[in-house]
Amino acid sequence: MRGLSGKVVIVTGGAGGIGAAICHRLAEEGANIAIFDLNITAALAVVTDILNKNIGQAHAYKVDITDAQEVQATVLAVEQKQGPIDVLINNAGWDHGARFLDTDPAMWQKIISINLLGPLNLHKSVLKLMSARGKGRVINIASDAGRVGSSGEAVYSACKGGMIAFTKTMAREMARKQININVVCPGPTDTALFRDFAGEGESADKLKAALTKAIPFGRLGQPDDLAGAVCFLASDDAAFITGQVLSVSGGLTMAG
Repeated sequence: MRGLSGKVVIVTGGAGGIGAAICHRLAEEGANIAIFDLNITAALAVVTDILNKNIGQAHAYKVDITDAQEVQATVLAVEQKQGPIDVLINNAGWDHGARFLDTDPAMWQKIISINLLGPLNLHKSVLKLMSARGKGRVINIASDAGRVGSSGEAVYSACKGGMIAFTKTMAREMARKQININVVCPGPTDTALFRDFAGEGESADKLKAALTKAIPFGRLGQPDDLAGAVCFLASDDAAFITGQVLSVSGGLTMAG
């Protein structure tokens, strides 16, 4: 895809699953990746894999995205070490499957802090820099749960729906600065987060079978299915696209 070679790209939650697939795909295009993750060991493993394959540049940073000051300091460190940030990909997320009436405010706060407030921290720090330069791209990884709901994920769905609305608003606010901001919404995807949500044993097998049957393509998504969509929105091929929501769900959801 055009225009990604040499671009500095932050990927939050880049140490595993969808995040790692995004990092590898962007590195293949010659991007210079900054991986933000709490699991620095896993993040360094992704960096090592990218460097060993000689497909791009990558660095790892241990970051708690819920800590605004830590985010700000690390964003500045990226600019000093790797250069001006061209692309921000807010991918980090967390959930725990449970019916809403069986949850408590402590769990709500954790889910909100990671899935909503964390990305807001990244937007605040990175968009200030992009705005001053008059260019940049942001891709927010939300979820189809934020578009159509998902049983057992009430607060997570609320956060992802909030990210979709926030993205559209920021796309309007940043358009005059030539900053594109879009959303990618995964459907059910075979990641550690999904497996944690589904649990183990017979009930997990039944959930996976039911979702596989419901998805027109007849399978769960894979991390690589998301990476190409994200890479496209980060590229010059998407230069005139902003404020849009792209579902990557194998046809499970087809809302306009």
